[in-house]
Amino acid sequence: MSENLKAGYLYTFLAFLIWGLAPIYFKAFGDTSALEILAHRIAWSVPVVLIIMFAIKRPLPKNIWQDKKILVTLLITACLISSNWLIFTWAVVNDRVLDTSLGYFINPLLTVALGMVVLREKLDHWKIAALVLACLGVVYRIVIMGGVPWISLSLATTFAIYGLLRKQVNIGPLQGLLVETLIVLPVTAGYIIYLFSQGQGAFLQGNADIDWLLIAGGVITTIPLALFAAGAKILPLNTVGFIQYLAPSLSFLLAIFVFKEDFNIHLLISFGFIWLGLIVFTVGNFRPKE
Repeated sequence: MSENLKAGYLYTFLAFLIWGLAPIYFKAFGDTSALEILAHRIAWSVPVVLIIMFAIKRPLPKNIWQDKKILVTLLITACLISSNWLIFTWAVVNDRVLDTSLGYFINPLLTVALGMVVLREKLDHWKIAALVLACLGVVYRIVIMGGVPWISLSLATTFAIYGLLRKQVNIGPLQGLLVETLIVLPVTAGYIIYLFSQGQGAFLQGNADIDWLLIAGGVITTIPLALFAAGAKILPLNTVGFIQYLAPSLSFLLAIFVFKEDFNIHLLISFGFIWLGLIVFTVGNFRPKE
């Protein structure tokens, strides 16, 4: 294995390792609201992205500000990824890590479905079978356990649509993240300033640990994205797709064995359908093309 390929595996593995262990970080906030965590995560991402771009010599996005089509698309993606982060954060601090895990297991299958519907991509029998199994898992969850798993479906949907739209915009991952965070920065910075002026919120209220955790939100957001972008340039797409299951798998294990969330036979069956679908999907991807 070449050194370049080894680096690709390392970058991609570290990216999904950080994403998979992220619930530990968000659990450390205690009673801090998910909205305040999100605001700081976006605000501190801006300087961190700029530092990374400077370090790896990535150019700043320039002409993009005159392209209304790209700006509108990035405005939508900024709203989508912000919503995704907010739902994820709320779920973790409210002891719903299992729901986040299920959502990110569903995500790659939903991405395939969107490709079929929106981009008119043709699916082979393996992908169709995988989608059917995933749907059975969600339907079982709804019918047997009652209620729509809105956290899981919202996370999967927002991230799948985000990926679909970003795929159609000619801009690098870091440059795109910079523009997206700059778009919502006035709102998030304004919210942080408002909380501070009212003596509310957790930032700069005498708890240095919380202050540093909030600032670290920029690192937690941008470092794995930079690692993922670097790894994805080296490794084949199907290999990256396989490694991505590491993140929800780690979140699943954390939910069961560390956070002690309730896990019963019905959840196991629901997850089982999804896992079987992912196995079918992965086997189909690695089969030699005819």
